[in-house]
Amino acid sequence: MLTAYIDAAMGSAVYEPLEDGTWYAQIPGLQGVLGNGNSEEACMMQLQEVLEGWLLLGVALRHEIPAVNAMLFNCSLGNTNVHRDRCRL
Repeated sequence: MLTAYIDAAMGSAVYEPLEDGTWYAQIPGLQGVLGNGNSEEACMMQLQEVLEGWLLLGVALRHEIPAVNAMLFNCSLGNTNVHRDRCRL
């Protein structure tokens, strides 16, 4: 399911406190999925919103959706699959 993919991706997120007191986060392997916020929680919330939008746009544009922690969002079925590296509609 989509939720399982999002959970796997969020679980692999890397968070970093910045010198100005804000937070930065990214999900390795998912180009352009970045977040920032005034707190770690705000950063996490923004990162998940960005991830959700990135997935929806990627599926709509028929982009490859890379696996995260061996979890694959199967674009055509809306399921996850751990046997392949990528999917394409």
